[in-house]
Amino acid sequence: MKVLTQSVNFNADQKLIDFIQKRMDKLDLFFDKIIKSNVYLKVENTSEKENKIVEIQLSIPGDVIVMKKVSKTFEEGLDVAVRSLERQLKKRKEKLRQFS
Repeated sequence: MKVLTQSVNFNADQKLIDFIQKRMDKLDLFFDKIIKSNVYLKVENTSEKENKIVEIQLSIPGDVIVMKKVSKTFEEGLDVAVRSLERQLKKRKEKLRQFS
């Protein structure tokens, strides 16, 4: 799957980009028709510890699934977002099976 990663107001290191690619590749196990994904990493300028925003746009045939999570670290936010996407993709696959 093609994963486009964009970091807003900072430069993401290669280790983080590799982690994102690895986690996003696991989504192919749940739904094999994923076209592409866009991952946006943002840092909010607040005094709170949970200021890292991970937003994932997943393009699948006929739809775009958007998941946005706020957490203390990008890795944690990505894990939570990917788990939520896994659940949504499983549901989508079940619906497709029922109609075919």
